[in-house]
Amino acid sequence: MSMNLFRNLFLVSIAFLLMESCCKQNANDQSPDQTEVSDALIERYGITDKKHLSAASKRALKWPTYGNEWFIRFSEQPLKGDLAYEEGVVRRDPSAIIQHHDRYYVWYTKSTGPTQGFEGDIEKDKVFPWDRSDIWYATSLDGITWKEEGLAIPRGKKGQYDDRSVFTVEIMQWEGMYYLCYQTIKSPYTHRTKNQVGLAWSDSPDGPWTKSKEPILSPADNGEWLPGKKNRFEVIKKGDFDSHKVHDPCIIPFQGKFYLYYKGERMGEEMYFGGREIRHGVAIADNPKGPYIKSSYNPISNSGHEICVWKYNGGIASLITTDGPEKNTIQWSPDGINFEIMSSIPSAPHAIGLNRTVDNEKDPTEVMRWGLTHEYVTGDYQCIKRFTSRRKQRHGNFVDFAQ
Repeated sequence: MSMNLFRNLFLVSIAFLLMESCCKQNANDQSPDQTEVSDALIERYGITDKKHLSAASKRALKWPTYGNEWFIRFSEQPLKGDLAYEEGVVRRDPSAIIQHHDRYYVWYTKSTGPTQGFEGDIEKDKVFPWDRSDIWYATSLDGITWKEEGLAIPRGKKGQYDDRSVFTVEIMQWEGMYYLCYQTIKSPYTHRTKNQVGLAWSDSPDGPWTKSKEPILSPADNGEWLPGKKNRFEVIKKGDFDSHKVHDPCIIPFQGKFYLYYKGERMGEEMYFGGREIRHGVAIADNPKGPYIKSSYNPISNSGHEICVWKYNGGIASLITTDGPEKNTIQWSPDGINFEIMSSIPSAPHAIGLNRTVDNEKDPTEVMRWGLTHEYVTGDYQCIKRFTSRRKQRHGNFVDFAQ
């Protein structure tokens, strides 16, 4: 037998013995887990043997011991009056609801006509349903039948940062003033156009509104497109989580400051681990009008889509939907930045407009007993609808606060 053949047989034998040893060790489970856990937690999660914990059991043992206070289910209903579906008209992305005297108020994105996309004349066509939009508002006595009151925030003049579209609006009341923050687009609207955030204010919910001369929030400026291309997925460098767009703004007065929560979209955005690469961020100011400084801790979520945040129990709660590994969860943060999951829910309406007329502290999800959402009736046209929610605490038993 040659020396090389003998050496090869010897190495194969050693490998076989090592593999057999590993298999026996796994089969006999000779490496008990050393994690210290209480008998109460072992019983709570029905774990067979606390010395042998699966990855799933280890995660469960780290869960906070909450009940179902944050667990809700939703249903949707059509609206009556001017906000009922209207062929040829887009009404979408309702703001939160506030109350002034005896009327509820809501603001929303409005445009008309079908969507042509990016393939035609960019200067004339409508590339998305929210393109060539303005912000309108409506009022209601009961939250079901609505009267459209008219235009609130128009697009800017040619050459201004908001000359193409203003949309996806949110309302904040503070010390007798009303503030609308919203997304803006400057022409031309291409795949690589960067969205910004604008602000307007008034001493009355009926206006007139004064618009900020410059955007109050812009995307990070540290990504780099691949030259000679048109789509948004080909980049040299992706940059921060919000290097392409800042969307869905919402300002919350919190801890003596103003927290502007927003959705970030990234240049070269990918699809992975639960959907689109979408995360939330926050920018903080000492004054409602800014300047807003992005938090060093951004992003503050690893999932989500439209911003839906409210104050509760001294902190900030957030509904995370649509995209990412933590989609369809409700989260809460004591400081408005560090969020933990409080519940996982079956699904949620799109673009929720919260009812900010209620007592937030009554219940963790009281602010979502009813509110507004939007529905894609067709790819071209959307309408605003009402949603209700109810809290589930036990098997087969809904505690219904929606009526």
